[in-house]
Amino acid sequence: MSEYFCLPFSTHPLRDNLYDELHARPFQIISTPQQISHLALKAQPAELNEAFRLLCELCRRYSVNQPGPETVSFEQNFGEFTVRWERHMEFYSLTFLRPAGCGAEPFRHPVIEMIPQDWTAQLPGQAVAAFHIVVDDGELPMDHDALTRYFEGQRLIMSQPKEGKALLCTAFKLHSDGFGRFLIQNRGISDYQMGRLVQRIVELETYRLLAQLSLPLAKRISPELNAMDQQLAEMLAQIPHIETGEGNRDLLFRLSTLSARLESYRAETNTRFSATRAYHELVLTRLQNIQEEAVNGHMTVAEFMTRRLTPGLRTCQSVQGWMEDLSKRIERAGDMMRTRVNLTLQEQNKSLLAAMNRRGRLQFRLQETVEGLSVAAISYYLVGLLSYVLNGVPLEALHLDKKVVLATLVPFMLGSVWWLTQRIKHRLIKEPLGEE
Repeated sequence: MSEYFCLPFSTHPLRDNLYDELHARPFQIISTPQQISHLALKAQPAELNEAFRLLCELCRRYSVNQPGPETVSFEQNFGEFTVRWERHMEFYSLTFLRPAGCGAEPFRHPVIEMIPQDWTAQLPGQAVAAFHIVVDDGELPMDHDALTRYFEGQRLIMSQPKEGKALLCTAFKLHSDGFGRFLIQNRGISDYQMGRLVQRIVELETYRLLAQLSLPLAKRISPELNAMDQQLAEMLAQIPHIETGEGNRDLLFRLSTLSARLESYRAETNTRFSATRAYHELVLTRLQNIQEEAVNGHMTVAEFMTRRLTPGLRTCQSVQGWMEDLSKRIERAGDMMRTRVNLTLQEQNKSLLAAMNRRGRLQFRLQETVEGLSVAAISYYLVGLLSYVLNGVPLEALHLDKKVVLATLVPFMLGSVWWLTQRIKHRLIKEPLGEE
């Protein structure tokens, strides 16, 4: 972070980075004529680091300046050619440029042939975009036969960017060398304007291909979603006919399995579909920036993109919306099944509580019976103890009969034992065991 001691106030630590971000990928100044080869390779974070290491190795091989460790965009003249390297979130790009004419066959000897093949063979990741761009100064013939030869007989998309000050030709197809091809004829724009035009065409084609990466994924998942939709419909149709709790639990388990499969698809596609939307918006922005005009008898780039790219985006959006809708329907069905299971459990709990109440009443009656027997037994033993006590008392001197005394004391003993038992029982009821 830079320190500006002339400022009387403190600055945000990211202020310099915010300014530098606007200039991280500046437009190139491209003279006419020019040969360009562009590569964009989708890579994982480790592969991005390996690509940066290879770039430094190429710089050392040609004894030129190397990029800094935090560089996201690097451009260096290697003598006969120039290399531009850019690092993005999920891919990196390499652009090779040579300011020279190309003769009668513009794509026969592209600039990438000048790059050491042992170096290009080590590039990590998977190439998504690989195409050549030829910037012509008006020397190339542009008649039908010549264009047919340049693009190997492919049907051409042609337009006049920069309000007619340039001519753009492409087929948006791969050719015999495995590369795409773009031909730009300069009809009066400056080198700076040509640099912006080339940069926008490069980004247009790169983002177009990256946006289409999710289309095969959407096509692969669509049949699976259709089968899952039918399974869900069959499960919902079974709900009114399920009468047992076991059936409810079984159907709830099947719904959970279906939901897990759907969530795995959503996790697999969410990032890719979100990237597709972002790339598509970038493509539309680049189409507006090139300011193209139509060429009689040919589709413009914007018309071609609208006709071919937009339906693919709609397909991805449809599949993503389908998964969202299916997820909500499975969630609602699961809630309904859980409600049914809870109601069944409540009925079972109600029956269980009723049975417990019946057993409690039986136990209480049995306890009362045992309580009466206990009073009699305790009284019996107390009367026996009292009999032993009376044996030691001189009842004859008091003119009392032992049997008469015992018979008289028995009701008192029974009453005392019964009263004591009731006191103990009431004390236990007032002070439950849980509170002790």
